[in-house]
Amino acid sequence: MKVAILGAGESGIGAALLAQRMGYETWVSDAGFIKDQQKQTLTIAKVPFEEGQHTWQQFFDADVVVKSPGIPPTAAFVQRLREIGKEVISEIEFAARHTQTPIIAITGSNGKTTTTSLIHHLLISAGIDAGLGGNIGVSLARLLIGDPKEVFVVEMSSFQLEDIRDLRPAVALFLNLTADHLDRYAGSMDLYGAAKLRIAENQRSEDTFIYSMEDPETKRLLPDYSILAQKQGFSLEPNAQAAAWIEKGQIMIEGEPWFAVDRLPLLGPHNERNVLAALLAVRAFGLDQAAATKGLETFRPIDHRLQPVGEGRGIRFINDSKATNVDAVQYALAAMTGPTIWLAGGVDKGNDYEPILSLIKEKVKAMVILGNHDDKLRKSFEGPIRQVQTMQDAVAEAAALAVPGDTVLLSPACASFDLFRNYEDRGEQFVAAVHRWLSDSKT
Repeated sequence: MKVAILGAGESGIGAALLAQRMGYETWVSDAGFIKDQQKQTLTIAKVPFEEGQHTWQQFFDADVVVKSPGIPPTAAFVQRLREIGKEVISEIEFAARHTQTPIIAITGSNGKTTTTSLIHHLLISAGIDAGLGGNIGVSLARLLIGDPKEVFVVEMSSFQLEDIRDLRPAVALFLNLTADHLDRYAGSMDLYGAAKLRIAENQRSEDTFIYSMEDPETKRLLPDYSILAQKQGFSLEPNAQAAAWIEKGQIMIEGEPWFAVDRLPLLGPHNERNVLAALLAVRAFGLDQAAATKGLETFRPIDHRLQPVGEGRGIRFINDSKATNVDAVQYALAAMTGPTIWLAGGVDKGNDYEPILSLIKEKVKAMVILGNHDDKLRKSFEGPIRQVQTMQDAVAEAAALAVPGDTVLLSPACASFDLFRNYEDRGEQFVAAVHRWLSDSKT
């Protein structure tokens, strides 16, 4: 079997390593330049590759083409391959064809990474040997090369799901659907939703499909899809049709109390929804209330997602650097329970702050803007504003504006590339600056 791999990112490298392990004739091609570390990995595995071009004959001779999720289906090279009858699939599809291990698959516009991490933690805490990957870290294909697992917990983006054929998760989670990546889908929420809902298209009656009963787009789209799996909905409010909900401060699963909301390690209503979805997922895999409770008590928020950083002089600091769009900021502000100094700014991605203006007015007492892309941010807020060019200055200004009982929230709403390498660098600089301030405030 000849496998040609289009793109040498994590998914492409993982697919190449798996194909090589299976004994297939493997070829990797990237129109750009391949990172040195990726080249070294391919060289050690004795996988031939090229960069800066695509050699047509290699793809013409292939039995199957594995496409990077970053390459849109409208790309001329991809369309040409399909016109000559080549099967073009995603890396998660290629990997799924080479394992019988159950897959718990998670998609949604927001909350995927937190929910995926939580599900994995709950399973590991219960003694289940679970693998973690997909759109979070290691590709599913690369996971298959490692030690056998009892289950794979896999975050899946719409880009990855576009090119599946037979992928069949034992448990599929559809968390929500909000406007994102619409440039890929001709501005259509229907097309975007259709890509994500492919997560359930091959499920059977013995499988489980978990979804939000409150998300407007999910409610609008689901009636148009025939899903054979057992449907389990979750809701923050008591709902007779829900499998999980919150009532009188308790997380309820099928009418039984499982965990007190005020003991949750995650902040905000959106994370309460993530917990409900995660509990339904692990329950479908066999965990009971006791096992799930043990896991919830030891889970810690992932870095850069509403991550508590510290508290000093009655001021608490929260790192939400991964909030690079307005929807994510809406979740963060909704989770704030007191006056907030909002650290925002960066490279604007066409943001519209209109939907959160009332939330800003209600929650934010002052704003610190990072960088120079500030016109829209300034228009969104009428209170005190400071503008800075470094994270250390941002934390210092925010702390000076705060009083005991306030929260300093880094939730930028923007990309990070003007002042930082990426959102991780931005968050790490925030954490370091906060720790310096906390240390200085004690002296």
